[in-house]
Amino acid sequence: MSLATLLKGSSQDSVSACGGVAALVGLLAPGGTNAVHEPATAALRKLCCDNAENRDSVRECGGVPALVGLLARGRSAAVLEEAAGALRNLSSGCTENQSRVRECGGVAAIVRLLAPGGSAAVHKQAAAALCNLCCDDTRNKDLVRECRGIAVLVALLAPGGTDAVHQQAAGALQCLCVRSAQNAACVRWCGGIPALVGLLARGGPAAVLEQGAAALWSVSFNNTENKDSIRECGGITTLFGLLAPGGSAACMSWRLGRCKA
Repeated sequence: MSLATLLKGSSQDSVSACGGVAALVGLLAPGGTNAVHEPATAALRKLCCDNAENRDSVRECGGVPALVGLLARGRSAAVLEEAAGALRNLSSGCTENQSRVRECGGVAAIVRLLAPGGSAAVHKQAAAALCNLCCDDTRNKDLVRECRGIAVLVALLAPGGTDAVHQQAAGALQCLCVRSAQNAACVRWCGGIPALVGLLARGGPAAVLEQGAAALWSVSFNNTENKDSIRECGGITTLFGLLAPGGSAACMSWRLGRCKA
């Protein structure tokens, strides 16, 4: 059984207390093999899941530049997936880590993971990481746009992708557009509005529909041009179609615009 599998609940604290975080970060140094890097990054991802103390410890031990370095060196898909997942968890609700990832060049590195032809599993984790990085950080939102991250996120909404990738890409777009008129306009320029309407029109799991509806809410909030574009793309009819009985309550709230900015 791997260390990542064992890291649940109190085990997370035990590893940290024994100096395990520093040891795991040390394994990420250049020159190591994929066979070492993959379980080490997986363990760090688990350690940072819903554990604020461990997120701080990883940062203090130099884990952020070490993880970003793995992305920059272009390791195996499995290593890239785990490293992006670790950065995703590190950035969740932690403004210091969100800033540190940016300072280490991590935002641009994560955007590069979204390039066409990559692994769906990597795309999923990278899109989710961008969502967390941008939730509370205006500079990260701007940087994603400047790195052309909005365009690649829109491209991930195309038919043929997995539900998991569609959900995370739509979620990232939603976060990027909250309180950012520039990003909302960029989504429109990149064809994101017809892509989101198309995602909803095709149907799918409730989680995908919820994120798609949330993204449309976010891009249209206080934005007349985007509201017009949604109407012109048939989005209003599509959203009304999603109001049929039997839909999820969470998805319904986004369709009705009950959530606040």
